[in-house]
Amino acid sequence: MTSFDISPPESAAQNRDYADLSQIIRRSGLLRRRYGYYAGKIALNVLAFAGGWVGFAYLGDSWWQLFLAAFFAVMFAQLSFVGHDAGHRQIFRTRRANDVVGFCHGGMVGLSYGWWIDQHTRHHANPNHEQDDPDLDISVLAFTGAQGHAKRGFLRWMAKYQAFLFFPLLLLEGFSLHVSSVRTLRRKGTRARNVEIFLLAGHFAIYLAAVFLVLSPLTAVVFILVHQCLWGLYMGCSFAPGHKGMPTMTGGRSPDFLRKQVLTSRNVRGGVWVDFVLGGLNYQIEHHLFPSMPRPHLRRAQPLVHQFCAQRGIEYAQCGWLRTYGYVLQHLHAIGAPLRAGSH
Repeated sequence: MTSFDISPPESAAQNRDYADLSQIIRRSGLLRRRYGYYAGKIALNVLAFAGGWVGFAYLGDSWWQLFLAAFFAVMFAQLSFVGHDAGHRQIFRTRRANDVVGFCHGGMVGLSYGWWIDQHTRHHANPNHEQDDPDLDISVLAFTGAQGHAKRGFLRWMAKYQAFLFFPLLLLEGFSLHVSSVRTLRRKGTRARNVEIFLLAGHFAIYLAAVFLVLSPLTAVVFILVHQCLWGLYMGCSFAPGHKGMPTMTGGRSPDFLRKQVLTSRNVRGGVWVDFVLGGLNYQIEHHLFPSMPRPHLRRAQPLVHQFCAQRGIEYAQCGWLRTYGYVLQHLHAIGAPLRAGSH
């Protein structure tokens, strides 16, 4: 997709568009909290998670544990989605209550909630911005032509063939999340640093102790690799469709808030099954426009936002689940094309 630099200032009418859409959403009651939904969601997740560990202990040292490794990959992702919702204050009205849920869920999966909040807040403020979106600052991938040409050595070779390497690289995402979390907590001044150090240290101690006490060393190592790699793949496949392959922004100016969020985001079509698997991230446009909207309301907000964008002539991107990965891979392959041509 293209990279664009918005030079003309937005009109007063464009500035009013988001206020008008917000009124429609508020009148529809879609910003009201869904305490019952989240109480049930969290309770079922925790019960399933605990049940998985009971089954793990009961099964003992067996290669059948690799099926549980896949199960825990799914559970880690589902717990992470709840932490994501807490970070956006979708669950409770107050920051403190949401943070309690967020820190607990981060601790369960071994991820720093504070680090993620900082990273994700900057992403929402400047989605797909070449200089300001941390989600575009990934050393092993190039999302724009400028990033591709700036690569050197082995990273440049990877950028040439990044479309082929994309899914294999996602297998490492789980490990990357752990490393980034630990690296952040090594720095003083991090919010709730002592709490997070306690939660992450407890997570890794209990996780590794359980795995190596129940399983033989070889089975334990394979279990960890399968679990962490599948979790990373799941997380990457959930977050990548929302923006990768969509237009990127550069420079100091940007369109008004509504257009900035809509033009850089993509929805994934599907039913309630897709809603569950992707944790509501398939409604990326609505989520970016109303980050605090409870997850179950995103489906109801989608036709309202789509209709509003159509009336204002704003391009609204959505496609099927498999097609969106096609767009992502096409974009990565196109970015690597000039580098491949230059090597001949």
